Amino acid sequence: MAAIAPIGLTKEILGTAMQKLNGSSSTGSDFGQHLKNALSQVASAQGAAGQLSEAFESGAEVDVAKVMMAREKSALAFEATLQIRNKVLSAYKDIVSMPV
Repeated sequence: MAAIAPIGLTKEILGTAMQKLNGSSSTGSDFGQHLKNALSQVASAQGAAGQLSEAFESGAEVDVAKVMMAREKSALAFEATLQIRNKVLSAYKDIVSMPV
C-alpha cells in the first residue's frame, strides 16, 4: 500500500483505512457520522437556498445571481445525495442476492 500516491480526499480516505486496518482509530468517527454530516450539509444548503429565495420573492434587495447559485448548489447536492443512495441500495441488493 505504500506505493500508492494519495492526493486530496483520497489521502484522507486512505489514511483512515490504514488506521482501521492497523487497529488504531484515533479519529473516532465512523461511516454513520460522516453520512450524518453530509446530510446536514445538504439540508443547510437547501435551507440557505430557501431563505434567499424567500428574501428575493418578498422584494428584499438580494442579488439574483446569488439566489440562482444557491438554488443550483442545493439542487446539485440533493441530486448527488440521491445518486449515492441509489448506488448504496444497488450494492445492498447485490450483496443480498449473492449465493451463500
